[in-house]
Amino acid sequence: MSSTASGKNGTWRNWGGNVAARPTREVTPASVEELAAAVCKAAEDGLKVKAVGTGHSFTSIAATDGVLIRPQLLTGIRNIDRDAMTVTVEAGTPLKRLNMALAREGLSLTNMGDIMEQTVSGATSTGTHGTGRESGSIAAQIKGLELVTADGSVLKCSEKENPEVFAAARIGLGALGIVTAITFAVEPIFLLTAREEPMSFDQVTSTFDELWAENEHFEFYWFPHTGSTNTKRNNRSAGPEKPVPQLQGWFEDEFLSNGVFQVAQWVGRAAPGTIPSIARISSKALSARSYTDIPYKVFTSPRRVRFVEMEYAVPREAVVETLRELRTMMDRSALRVSFPVEVRTAPADDIALSTASGRDSAYIAVHMVKGTPYQAYFTAAERIFTAHEGRPHWGKVHTRDADYFDKVYPRFGEFTALRDRLDPDRRFQNDYLRRVLGA
Repeated sequence: MSSTASGKNGTWRNWGGNVAARPTREVTPASVEELAAAVCKAAEDGLKVKAVGTGHSFTSIAATDGVLIRPQLLTGIRNIDRDAMTVTVEAGTPLKRLNMALAREGLSLTNMGDIMEQTVSGATSTGTHGTGRESGSIAAQIKGLELVTADGSVLKCSEKENPEVFAAARIGLGALGIVTAITFAVEPIFLLTAREEPMSFDQVTSTFDELWAENEHFEFYWFPHTGSTNTKRNNRSAGPEKPVPQLQGWFEDEFLSNGVFQVAQWVGRAAPGTIPSIARISSKALSARSYTDIPYKVFTSPRRVRFVEMEYAVPREAVVETLRELRTMMDRSALRVSFPVEVRTAPADDIALSTASGRDSAYIAVHMVKGTPYQAYFTAAERIFTAHEGRPHWGKVHTRDADYFDKVYPRFGEFTALRDRLDPDRRFQNDYLRRVLGA
């Protein structure tokens, strides 16, 4: 798959191109037994172990100079239980394959993120999410997990079996073991009607609470240097199916969202001074549209323009204030930002290190096109996010450490204590985990 992070001369790189690593060796196990053996062998050789999916994280969460486990042979559906309404999948299965396979079976996840290139274990281990009033992240839909722990044993966990592991391992950052299979709650496939509509920044921020309350899934994109946003509301629908016509879909999703957008990014990189006028033109090019389709065709969209991203979860009641501060900061600075700011929400959940753990949350994501200097923008944005006790997405750029997380996650100590128990020798440690979880 072209989207998968690739390696040349033994160097592994992530999708965003901002992280590189040189593992001592790579292993592609074909079974859970082979994976467990690889973990034991690494221990004998005194090497650290990390599993990597498609490299969609912008942090070095999967980087290692030890043994890199690639799960592409651990894919596919193990079991569909129609009585319990669950599906059990191998950890290396790409979300795209899961979504398509479920649709063929007349089933669907309740909610999903907007990209489906990632593996199920990579997406859930970093807390990947979409937007939802009542439905949470992909990890919040997990009913059971299987993981290989540091001593090579296979541990199963759910609400009933090893519940304290289940409370943490659904978003485990790769720190507790290597996930080999995941059981998700599913439901009969349904239809969603998406309504996309331009709206002014002032209107969307002043009516945010109503927009959130009236829609099952609400999100919007704000175009920096403009007063324009594009809103998207997804709600369940009785039908009929009315997908975006193929030509129109190609024009809007590929040509405008990816093609023209890529050209705008190139122009913006070459001449940053043109960015505000490009932003005004592109925000005006958007028109309202509505379509009805099965969930994954509404929730997800192709992302061909490579970028680097920072995303923070703030308490939902603080989102409007945070956005206004972000806008003021940009207006007063010399920054020229050509990528829209994305805003989504999630209900509180009960996962120890979930960005929505114990609090209703709103997500604000800032992006820069791959290869442009992003530090000044991200640093200024991060200052605003952290002033609101923001929690960064584990797979996206941030500069926080264990001391900070101990303050913003009430259950942080519970997670690190479990890690001490499951991985006392830090077999799964790397530089990133040392920073965010402490040594």
